[in-house]
Amino acid sequence: MNIAILTFEGFNELDSFIALGILNRMKGSGYNVQITCPSEEVTSMNGVTIKAQQPLEFANTADVVLFGSGMQTREVGSDPSILDRLKLNSATQMICAQCSGTYLLAKLGLLGDVPACTDLLSKPWVIEAGVNIIEAPFSASGNIATAGGCLASEYLATWIIAKKSGKAAAESAIHYVAPVGEKEVTVEHGLSVVMPFV
Repeated sequence: MNIAILTFEGFNELDSFIALGILNRMKGSGYNVQITCPSEEVTSMNGVTIKAQQPLEFANTADVVLFGSGMQTREVGSDPSILDRLKLNSATQMICAQCSGTYLLAKLGLLGDVPACTDLLSKPWVIEAGVNIIEAPFSASGNIATAGGCLASEYLATWIIAKKSGKAAAESAIHYVAPVGEKEVTVEHGLSVVMPFV
């Protein structure tokens, strides 16, 4: 199963890397998780430069597409040379977004009237884009999910694993990454947020 984590110039490391780390716990189940970028290299909001594992077009045939956020999301959303490369289909793909990535879902016409989440900083201009923002860390409808707040990327990963591989697999993946001494409570809380939408 191919998973594209869309990572743009000015990206937030937490959004891309937390999801990458958790989802890669499922390598043994055939998960192929790839940092997917519009250029060969991108530099994060904190100056970390990484090489793309896949070009942007990888997302068009991926089973799951996750939009990260970053400092230049509005610029990405107004750049047809980037957005025109994406041909996504929520009927056949799971598509999710973290924080300002929700704006890109709106720009691509993927949200419609689906209630969505974003971070507090992005909220005003995501609303301006016509998105129905709710005050929640995670929400999903069908194959579309959004999360708000950097650490809510855990919920996107949990949702993907639960939908694709079941609750027990999601529980195991989160248990592995959860803090020692807090594993059970972390798993229980994460599943309580996500499972109503699976």
